[in-house]
Amino acid sequence: MNIRHYLDSTYLKTPEQAGLSVAENTKIVKSFIKEAIDEKFKLIMIRPDMVKLAKEMITNANSKVTIGTVIGFHEGTHSIESKLSEAQKAIEDGADDLDFVCNYEAFKKGEVDLVKKEILEGTKIGLAHHKNVKWIIEVAALNSDQIIQMSTLIKNVVMAHFKEECYASVFVKSSTGFYKTENGLPNGATVPTIIMMLENGSPLSIKAAGGVRTYDEAMAMIQLGVKRIGTSSAKAIVNGQTTTSEY
Repeated sequence: MNIRHYLDSTYLKTPEQAGLSVAENTKIVKSFIKEAIDEKFKLIMIRPDMVKLAKEMITNANSKVTIGTVIGFHEGTHSIESKLSEAQKAIEDGADDLDFVCNYEAFKKGEVDLVKKEILEGTKIGLAHHKNVKWIIEVAALNSDQIIQMSTLIKNVVMAHFKEECYASVFVKSSTGFYKTENGLPNGATVPTIIMMLENGSPLSIKAAGGVRTYDEAMAMIQLGVKRIGTSSAKAIVNGQTTTSEY
């Protein structure tokens, strides 16, 4: 098993979030893309406005690294129309994977039909263009019952509307990595949350994102059954190094 094939190497900070100029932040994005190419990671996960840049670099390098981007990031409260427009643009720019942030706040308010509709429409646009679609449920914002319910909801929408051969291309994903928790609580994937997602999201694929920073943590997730791991520590993970990365 090559752990690189599970790793979505991730950099999602805006210049403002990173405290950098646009040029400085773009330089970091370029370094992450080049690292993904050099290390042969599964995918580079970046903001939508960087997809064209990644496509150009990967094509010029004749690399097999795929490109993922985030939709409705990071709050997930964007309208369905806004998310679909953002997804369409990302597809046109060369994205292979679309990681939508579920409107988990609407779900918590009981607006289940809205969430069902965005899952249906977002999955439809991705699969119609032969893309992978991942639904971020933001586990740190949910209690255990809600994690189970959202994982089940995504599974049920996909199974009701798409053929079985599509299931491997649709993921339930744990986290954005940007949710602010209190008292130092984890804001990303943990073993208990991933187990809940696996038990209730199957036969869809599961992506563990946020908080996976070491080789042992990554292997533990893979052994549980996840198909992808989102991390800004991809190179450190494969080299067995420690990292202070937040994601």
